Amino acid sequence: MTTAPSYHSICRWTFNAGKGGFVPGNIREQWNSSNLDTVKTVQLIKKEIAPRLPGYIQLGFEVHYDSEIEEKTAPAVADALVDAKVALAMITPGAHSHFAYGGIASLDAKERKAAEGLGCRTVDIAYGTLAKAWHKDPALFPTLVLWNGSYGYDLATIAISEMYRNLKKSVADLCSYETKAGGKLYIAIEPKPNEGHPAMLLPTIASAILFWRKLEEEFGITRTKKGVNKEFGHSEMIGLDHVYDSVEELDNNAMVHMHLNSQGYNDGIILGGPGKYDIDHGTRINGMNIAIAGLLRKAGFNRWKGHDMQVRPYDNEKQGIDRVVRSILSWEACDMAARELDEKMLLTYLTSRNTAKAEDMIRDAVCRANECFKTLNH
Repeated sequence: MTTAPSYHSICRWTFNAGKGGFVPGNIREQWNSSNLDTVKTVQLIKKEIAPRLPGYIQLGFEVHYDSEIEEKTAPAVADALVDAKVALAMITPGAHSHFAYGGIASLDAKERKAAEGLGCRTVDIAYGTLAKAWHKDPALFPTLVLWNGSYGYDLATIAISEMYRNLKKSVADLCSYETKAGGKLYIAIEPKPNEGHPAMLLPTIASAILFWRKLEEEFGITRTKKGVNKEFGHSEMIGLDHVYDSVEELDNNAMVHMHLNSQGYNDGIILGGPGKYDIDHGTRINGMNIAIAGLLRKAGFNRWKGHDMQVRPYDNEKQGIDRVVRSILSWEACDMAARELDEKMLLTYLTSRNTAKAEDMIRDAVCRANECFKTLNH
């Protein structure tokens, strides 16, 4: 069993009373906002989740500003994180909670200015009150993630190019602001093909990588510590290959954060996949995740692996906690199987076109990962 540290971050938004809409909105009454605030969420992680994980796993926390944390609540949250020995792994401006017409890409100058202000205040709170909760290792300093949920549109017009120009200028300005604040944060774009609009700017991993190169070319923004928050499920939603996405990220030195989740179509057990809405299952044990774990290990990636997931709409609180634990342990099981895989033999089979034998090896690795999961989840 490995003793090398492995870093997993847990998201505040996972702990909700219910999604509502077509499913119950209050099935987990104990997780209502009046019963479970952000401080109590950190305490829940300390009490209910951390003891169920192997000792080599270190936990981080992910949070939206200003819906899940803001200036008044930040001191108590920072104290709770320090007490729980949980580091601030990621913070993101919750622009989608406020802006419906493009946010920092908006054609409405008033909305654009307000969204830009939200981003700057996110930087301020990270460097200010929350700084005491950063990990001591600079290689594990938090990521400022820019999710594109507000950078969207539903009309096909020439104005899309103007929105893209606005986006570049706004993100460049935010990067400059963060540099003046200290330049210690990692900054990542989180691509998504849709939600909360039918069409989005920066929908894919390749879009985000190109975006950073354009910011370097046009505004002189260094690409050091800039990159992508790759969410596995977002690639799956439009039928893209998140294994190849990982290759692109690593090849461009752009992998700074990740969200380990799934839309569910690739393990033959749960449903979902291309053309479906964002389901946000936890990590699944499958050959694709074993391949990504192997790529990360070979590349030396050892930053935060976030679990941007929703517990099932029929889960109670106990089952919801179990979902988070199982997601973390499922990734660790995939990583163990990747480490034990005979890469030399795999490449020998592939070089000689003996792909059936290669497939057998991957199938065996999946079986091994399942056995590792059972051992970890005792």
